[in-house]
Amino acid sequence: MAKRQSLRELQERLAQRLTAAKTEAVTATWLAVEANGQRYLLPLVQSGEIFPWSAVQRVPYTKPWYAGVAGLRGGLYGVIDLARLVERPAECSAGAPTDRITSESRLVSLHAAFSVNAVIWIDRLLGLRNLSMFSATGANPEGAPLYFTRTLVDLQGQVWQELDLQSLVADPEFLAIAA
Repeated sequence: MAKRQSLRELQERLAQRLTAAKTEAVTATWLAVEANGQRYLLPLVQSGEIFPWSAVQRVPYTKPWYAGVAGLRGGLYGVIDLARLVERPAECSAGAPTDRITSESRLVSLHAAFSVNAVIWIDRLLGLRNLSMFSATGANPEGAPLYFTRTLVDLQGQVWQELDLQSLVADPEFLAIAA
């Protein structure tokens, strides 16, 4: 009898958690990520699959933010180092980008509708976010690229930069990887 009651309680808890997860997924707007200590928000509707770090083959004569290519699920994808892409050349961190590779490093693919075989290399995932988790909107940094849509400040006072991945893939600078 006790086993039946325990099973029933377990089923009820699972049902509650599934309902809560469905609600959270509907209200989530962004995938929160970190790259080189900076926080970014990637729109969920513009993001694709998240892959663990994979071996990346360097491609010569490309821009510093183009980390190389990786074979993922039978396809060849260009790997974009988000930290180096958004930094201006004068601000690029010293040291090789491979120094940032950890067990938390991930590759986030762009939505298939963009028809671009590219993944964005991030240092770590920070979860899902929605608008209710932010208290203010700030101005974009001066000279920010067009794919920087807005700056948001969360309830803890941390600054986040929202990126428009569709604008990114349409940017002529992004499409020209040759150095």
